[in-house]
Amino acid sequence: MWQVRIEPLGATFGCDATESVLEAAQRAGVHLPRSCRNGSCRACLCRLLAGELAYRIDWPSLSPDDKDEGAMLPCVALPRSDLTVWAPQARPVNADTA
Repeated sequence: MWQVRIEPLGATFGCDATESVLEAAQRAGVHLPRSCRNGSCRACLCRLLAGELAYRIDWPSLSPDDKDEGAMLPCVALPRSDLTVWAPQARPVNADTA
């Protein structure tokens, strides 16, 4: 199991190599923006600061420039190492009461 850290929230959770970063975040009580969950809408777009990942699909909707700049789609991203992700819209699931 790999460790994923979501910044600037500071949340850390485990992510199995077969589950997406989005699935693991939800399981851990971290809300990430999302919509399609299949790598096409880009609603969950965030930035990979450190680590390596693979994708469940061959062509997620990221351009080569997006990838060069560290963009990632957690809905279809699978960890291949510990990850640090910049997702400024992330929040704890219970944050709607704040």
